Amino acid sequence: MTDVTGRVVELVYRPTAEDFLAALRARKRVSRSARRLRWMVGAVFVLGALVVATSLQRGESPPVPMLVTIVLAAFLLMFQPRLVARQFQRLAERRGEFRVTVTDTGVSVVTDDASNSLNWSVQPRYRETADGFYMFSPEKNACSFTSLPKRAVQDPADVDRLRAILDAHLSRI
Repeated sequence: MTDVTGRVVELVYRPTAEDFLAALRARKRVSRSARRLRWMVGAVFVLGALVVATSLQRGESPPVPMLVTIVLAAFLLMFQPRLVARQFQRLAERRGEFRVTVTDTGVSVVTDDASNSLNWSVQPRYRETADGFYMFSPEKNACSFTSLPKRAVQDPADVDRLRAILDAHLSRI
């Protein structure tokens, strides 16, 4: 790791459902369980097609309750990330404004009613997207994450400074 002392980036924002949806999308690339969800959607569609094809081959009409269940399951699997993002946003809404400070010692998050400090070892890897930086815990399913939306930086040059700090302390994935 490179020693880069004295750099500080501050972010101030109120989390939105889109912030959490972007984080969950970034997590899909990191988490085995999130990748499995994508395969499950495909499997549900294949199952539905098999049920319809088998019924038509037999000269029967497809079983409506089963088709409704398959369509509902596919719908829920496809929109699950958006539903989860909305739930996260509702929880975060109660915390008020998020003030995040990123330094060479770690990340500090302060809200209207709580504060938390994270050492780099707690979430040792990150992913950058067009919307933000997302730090993930080390386990294979990335159970915890920290979202650092780019829209929350105080100065556009802070995006490059934030990237430099994260690169110095975390593994980019």
